[in-house]
Amino acid sequence: MKKRASGAPKAVEDLSEKEAKAEHARLETEISRHDQLYYQKDAPEVSDAQYDALRQRYNAIEKRFPDLRTLTSLSMRVGAAPAGRFAKVKHAVPMLSLANAFSGEDVEDFAGRIRKFLKLSENEPVVFVAEPKIDGLSMSLRYEKGELVTAATRGDGSVGEDVTANIRTLKSVPQKLKGRKIPDVCEVRGEVYMTKADFLKLNEQQKKSGSDKVFANPRNSAAGSLRQKDPKVTASRPLGFFAYGWGEMSEMPAKTQSGMVEWFEHCGFTTNPLAKICRSVKELVAFHASIEERRARLDYDIDGVVYKVDRIDWQERLGFAGRDPRWAIAHKFPAEKAITVVKDISITVGRTGALTPTAILEPVTVGGVVVQNATLHNEDYIKGIGGDGEPIREGRDIRIGDTVTIQRAGDVIPQVLDVDLDERPKSAKPYQFPTKCPVCGSHAVREIDPDTGKADAVRRCTGVLICPAQATERLIHFVSRNAFDIEGLGEKQVEAFFNDKLVRTPADIFRLKKEQLVGREGWGETSANNLLRAIKARETIVLNRFIYALGIRHIGETNAVRLARHYGSVKAFRDGAVAAAKDEEAFAEITHIGGIGEVVAKAVVEFFKEKQNLKVFDELVKEVDVEPMEAVKSDSAVSGKTVVFTGALEKITRDEAKAMAEKLGAKVSNSVSKKTDLVVAGPGAGSKLAEARKHGVKVISEDEWFKLVG
Repeated sequence: MKKRASGAPKAVEDLSEKEAKAEHARLETEISRHDQLYYQKDAPEVSDAQYDALRQRYNAIEKRFPDLRTLTSLSMRVGAAPAGRFAKVKHAVPMLSLANAFSGEDVEDFAGRIRKFLKLSENEPVVFVAEPKIDGLSMSLRYEKGELVTAATRGDGSVGEDVTANIRTLKSVPQKLKGRKIPDVCEVRGEVYMTKADFLKLNEQQKKSGSDKVFANPRNSAAGSLRQKDPKVTASRPLGFFAYGWGEMSEMPAKTQSGMVEWFEHCGFTTNPLAKICRSVKELVAFHASIEERRARLDYDIDGVVYKVDRIDWQERLGFAGRDPRWAIAHKFPAEKAITVVKDISITVGRTGALTPTAILEPVTVGGVVVQNATLHNEDYIKGIGGDGEPIREGRDIRIGDTVTIQRAGDVIPQVLDVDLDERPKSAKPYQFPTKCPVCGSHAVREIDPDTGKADAVRRCTGVLICPAQATERLIHFVSRNAFDIEGLGEKQVEAFFNDKLVRTPADIFRLKKEQLVGREGWGETSANNLLRAIKARETIVLNRFIYALGIRHIGETNAVRLARHYGSVKAFRDGAVAAAKDEEAFAEITHIGGIGEVVAKAVVEFFKEKQNLKVFDELVKEVDVEPMEAVKSDSAVSGKTVVFTGALEKITRDEAKAMAEKLGAKVSNSVSKKTDLVVAGPGAGSKLAEARKHGVKVISEDEWFKLVG
C-alpha cells in the first residue's frame, strides 16, 4: 500500500464503511458551505482546484459506497438555493452543471463513454464544439414572442433569482430578438461577465469613493453588480453576456450545437469567437493547449475549456448522469504560479471560529491579476506538515521573509505552494501560531480525535457567544428554525441589529424595546409590534432547542436531545458541564451519555470553560423559561425501531414527524438500509421506496403511521 503523507486524508479505497459515512457527511457540510459562499454571497474562500478536489473525493466515496447516495446528495444538486434577496424563478428546464476533466486521459475517457453509450463504431466520427469556459455568473433569459420577459440566475439548478430589471440594463442582451422565425418560447443561456480591465477600474472607483466593497476578482464583481437592488447601479457597471446554450424551446432553430450558436448571433447575441469545431480527442486537447497559452492575454477570465457533442439528437440520447450532462465536460486548466516573498502572516477569525492564516506577499502579477495575499490553510501547513493544501513539501515550514512559489488556482485567494530554502534569510524564525483568539482573547483550541490521537487541522476560538468575529453567525443560528425560531428575525435583521449595537448577545434579543425599533429603516409600529410578539412567544422553550441554539460545536439537534434527556433541566446541564471542566467523574458522565463521545464532551467543556460564555449563558437564562423535554415513551409501537419518512407528508411537516417519532422512542434515519424497520411514504416518494423493497422493509402510509402510533 502506498504510504500516506502525514496529515493527508486516507485514500477512499482504504476507508471503512463507518469512516466513509463520517467523511461523506463532513464533505457534504463543507461543500455546501462553499456553494453558499460562491453562489449566494459571491465570496468564495477556496480555489477552484481545492473545491474540485473536495467534490472528487465526495463522488469517489459515493461510488465506492452507493448507499450513501440519496436524492438529497450533493451529487444530485447544483449550486446553492437562491439567497432570498430577489423573487424566485423556477427553471422550466433545470440549469445543471458540468463534470470536470483535468487531463488528456480524462478527455479520452469522456469521448470513449460517448461512443459506448451511443454504440458507435470506431470509424463513425463524433464532432464536438469546443469553447472557452467563461468564469462569470450563469444566466437564463426567457423570451416569449421574441420579447425578453424573465432573466434568472442558476440558483440551485431548479430555482434561481429573478434579476430581469437588472439584466435589461446590459447592452449585450437584446430586449427583442432579431429575425423572423423566432420560436414562441425561447430560453437563451449564457454567462454574465466583466472584463479584467473594467474590474480593475471598478475597484479603483470603489476605493476612491470610500466603499468597503472591493471585489476579489472579475467573477465576483459581475455577480455583485448583477445582484444590486437598484438597477441603476447595475447599469453603471460594465457587464457583458456571452450566449452559448438554451433551456426551454418551443421549437429548435438548428440541429447542432454550432448551428444554435450561429442562430444566437443572428438574434443579436454576442457569442465567443474562439469557439471551434473539433473532430477528435487530439484536436480537443490541442485546442485546450492553445487557449491555455492565450489565457493571460484574454481580457476576460476563463478557467478551462468546455467540450460539447455537436449533434443535438445525440445530446438528447445521451441525457444526464445525476447533475451532469453525458454529452459535455469542462476541461479545467492547471493552477497558475509565480514567485514572491512573504512580508507577514496574519490571522483572521471566521464566522465559525476557525483561525485562518494568510500570507501577506510582495505584490506579484499572476495571470494578469495582482496578488498580494495567499492562503496558508492552517497551522500544520505553515509548519510544513501537509494537510489541506497538500502541495507544500514535508519539512518545509513557511516563515516571514521566505521566498515562495504561489499558485493561483481559479480567481480566488491563491495558496503558497513551496518554499525556496536556499533564499531563506538567516533571521527568519519559525512562526508561532496563536493559542488565543486575536479578536476576543478566548482560548483557541485544536480538537483531538480520540480514535487516532491526531489534532484537528483547524484551531478554533472557544468564545462562541462573545467573539465579535462569530457573533452574527451565532445569533443567526440562535434565532433559526430549529433553535428559538423567532419569526421576522432573519439574517438581514440580525446583522443590522448587531452593527447598530442593539443586539450583541442572545439575551439582548429579549430586551428589545419598541422605541428602539420604530423609526429605523423599514420598521414602523406594526412591524415592531409583530417582532416583539414573536420574541415574546419564544420566552418559553424546551431544553433541547435551548441547548441546540447555543451553537456549541458538534451539538446538532440529535446531540442536543441526548444532553437534554440526560440532564433534564437547564441548571443540571449547566452545573454538569461546568463541573466536567474540573472533575474527571463529571466529564465521564457526559461521555457515557448514549451517542455522546469524547469529542462532543470536550466541545461542551470548552464552551463552559470560557467565563464570558458562562456570563452570556446566565444572562440568557434570566430572560427565558427553559422547560424539560417530554419523556420518551419506551412502550410505544415504534420504540427502538429505525424509521424513514419519505415523500410529501400531508398532515404534519417532516420536522414534526421526526420529533413525534423520537418522542415515541424511535430512531429517524434519512436513508433506507437493511437496518431500517419502517418506511412512512407520502405522495411523490421516489428511490427510497425502491430501496425499501430491495431490503424487504415494511412500507406504510401517513394514515397508517398515525393508526400505528395511536
